Amino acid sequence: MTDLPVLEPMDQRVLGSLLEKQTTVPASYPLTANALRAACNQTSNRDPVVELDQETVERTARALKERGLLRIVWSDTGRRTRKYHQILDELLGLEADERAVLTVLLLRGAQTPGELRARTERLYPFGHRGEVEACLRRMAARPQPLVLELERRPGQQDRRWKHLLGPAPQQPTTTSSAPSSAASSAVDRDAVIADGADARDAKVRMSYDAVATAYADQLVDELGRLPFETWLLDRVVAHAVGRPVVEVGSGPGHVTAYLADGGADATGIDLAPAMVNEARRRFPGRGFEVGDLRRLTRPPASAGWAAVVGWYSLIHLAASELAEAIAALVRPLAPGGWLVLGMHAGAAVRHLDQWFDQEVDLDVVLHEPAFVVGAVEAAGLVDLEWYLRGPITARGETTERLYVVGRRPT
Repeated sequence: MTDLPVLEPMDQRVLGSLLEKQTTVPASYPLTANALRAACNQTSNRDPVVELDQETVERTARALKERGLLRIVWSDTGRRTRKYHQILDELLGLEADERAVLTVLLLRGAQTPGELRARTERLYPFGHRGEVEACLRRMAARPQPLVLELERRPGQQDRRWKHLLGPAPQQPTTTSSAPSSAASSAVDRDAVIADGADARDAKVRMSYDAVATAYADQLVDELGRLPFETWLLDRVVAHAVGRPVVEVGSGPGHVTAYLADGGADATGIDLAPAMVNEARRRFPGRGFEVGDLRRLTRPPASAGWAAVVGWYSLIHLAASELAEAIAALVRPLAPGGWLVLGMHAGAAVRHLDQWFDQEVDLDVVLHEPAFVVGAVEAAGLVDLEWYLRGPITARGETTERLYVVGRRPT
């Protein structure tokens, strides 16, 4: 094309929805008018969320057809039904990766490379963040650039990119105290693996090794001051009835020891060798090993774990890693087994360079409750429960705490 089409926000929503559904639900594509309206009005993967009526959607689609950006086709079986098919990708000559990036930019506005990688997962398999950046720079280097890199916003670790096909949609105002989707989208939770997951893991291991003794001194008896948490752990013990339970990311071992003292056959694993040494020293006779929660296996001589407890063990993972990590914890569960997660909740990435009077290089990722619960549900667990409690300021807490429980079907 000699000139890029200028798309108003309504045009962007219609074409973005068609581009998305063409890839994610090809069996029902092209979309009927009703299906197109439903796709435009989705509450997930849309920013802002809108409520368009049927007339508005069809009027927008007709206008796009007249501009040569959309085709109307008819079903060839059964009742004759009008359907809508986008041709924007053909007109722009998009590669598959470019198509995925543009789709998400049309549906959600300006985003960072890390956010784009996480949100294009069902559209294109970017291997790492660098592949997204390379795609964006290729799109920006066209004779008619499709995207533009924006200046970094205050408090952000990364720059966002926007498409150049029209104005950004107006963000809705809100009086709710809950964080808006616009606020959440400003957080690049994949920035923590900008140098790769192995580099992040090394920083986590070294940071926890550095603070292991001081960390254990301060937290090893904390459960005596946490009535909600002990109530939840007591439920795990009652559910296990003496069967094997594992705590992944067991740190100084106090949670594993609490489960074992209650009667569970409890084991702890942790990535940091110094933490494992602290746990063995403070709780002799209990089982603690160095291990990676993403490679959790079944217990010896058992069909699986009665419960897998991830007590603040996923807090350093990027958004794009969370679903895979949760799936890895679910796989070795016994039928009917529980996954129990404890996490910081929110929309931020907090960096620590000093902790317990030691120099560290550590990022803590705060995930939205709905995102975490969705990942647990996507892993196939049922009977989900989730609890959100406020920070206990007397303990110096500054974040809300999220606890999720799910059961593997029998």
